[in-house]
Amino acid sequence: MRLVEIRSYQLKAHTAEAFHQLVSERSVPLLRQWGTDVVAYGISAHEDNGYFLIRAYRDRADLQQSQDQFYASEAWRSGPREEIVAKIESSLSTQVWLSAAGVEDLRASNTGTQGA
Repeated sequence: MRLVEIRSYQLKAHTAEAFHQLVSERSVPLLRQWGTDVVAYGISAHEDNGYFLIRAYRDRADLQQSQDQFYASEAWRSGPREEIVAKIESSLSTQVWLSAAGVEDLRASNTGTQGA
């Protein structure tokens, strides 16, 4: 089983494309450099100003340690943080347990939103 975190963002009006570009080109590569399993991300299928980021972890301790280290890092703080945060109106995070196969199904079903 993997702990999957789903972050849902309500973006400021007319920022979704720029937000997606920042996430695709700067944030996700940085997260992956830090060893984070980014499962899927992209603009919401039902709301123009909606966005999602889905990551998988071994357990809650792994999630907490990974995120504490990443969000405190100089690479994040002096990197894309300010540009990304400036485009977010609000966010919500939820966590669910999925089988490894379920995580892979989720990853495969979102290939068009993952970027390179």
